[in-house]
Amino acid sequence: MPLPKISEARELSDDKLAEEIVTVKKQLFTLRLQKATRQLDKPHQFRHAKHRLAQLLTVETERKRAASQSTTEQQ
Repeated sequence: MPLPKISEARELSDDKLAEEIVTVKKQLFTLRLQKATRQLDKPHQFRHAKHRLAQLLTVETERKRAASQSTTEQQ
């Protein structure tokens, strides 16, 4: 299973982006719980989830910076 592409994250709307961030955070929590109880079958899912979360947070930060720069330039 290949790692997700950041272009997919950039195509999401702001609402979908926020929902996806919450979903991935919940998934990471579940994976940590499974690891602690030794029920984790696929440890590579950690890497994929962390990678996806980093991409989503990067896109969110880029959008916030772009929005703040555009409001600063208008003043």
